[in-house]
Amino acid sequence: MTIRNLDALFKPSSVAIIGATERAGALGQLITRNVLDAGFPGPVWLVNPHRATLFEHRCFPDVASLPAAPELAIITTPAAAAVDAVAALAARGTRAAVVIAAGFAGSGDAPGVALRRALLDAARPALLRILGPNCLGLLAPAAKLNASFAHLAPRTGSLAFVAQSG
Repeated sequence: MTIRNLDALFKPSSVAIIGATERAGALGQLITRNVLDAGFPGPVWLVNPHRATLFEHRCFPDVASLPAAPELAIITTPAAAAVDAVAALAARGTRAAVVIAAGFAGSGDAPGVALRRALLDAARPALLRILGPNCLGLLAPAAKLNASFAHLAPRTGSLAFVAQSG
């Protein structure tokens, strides 16, 4: 694995949440709330085609409408929509994305394998770094970023832990 765009994961300058929502219990709601509550110092752009505002923040209908390419995108949509989101983000110049959705099989399940291949193919031309899919999210306490659905955030310290597990 290369270190390409890892800085966009762990110290992004801007974040977009694709699939942000206020619907109680939805992943998009939990992650949006966690990102906003963690105090991330850069711009946080919320993307939802059905809302003008969420949590008193302006909401954009799609990736193309964002004021700039986010350095990091958190994708909370279902798997099929995540592929389109990655393609749109790659076209905008986003450097890294966290794909929360399950449904992307590593092997065996034909539809899941095809979705995984489509996701990677959408990211490849722009060298967009993908974390996930089927993950808890990303917690980077030093960057004041909790882009996960974890109910507790770790404290900032000198220890790092990186893992990927479906």
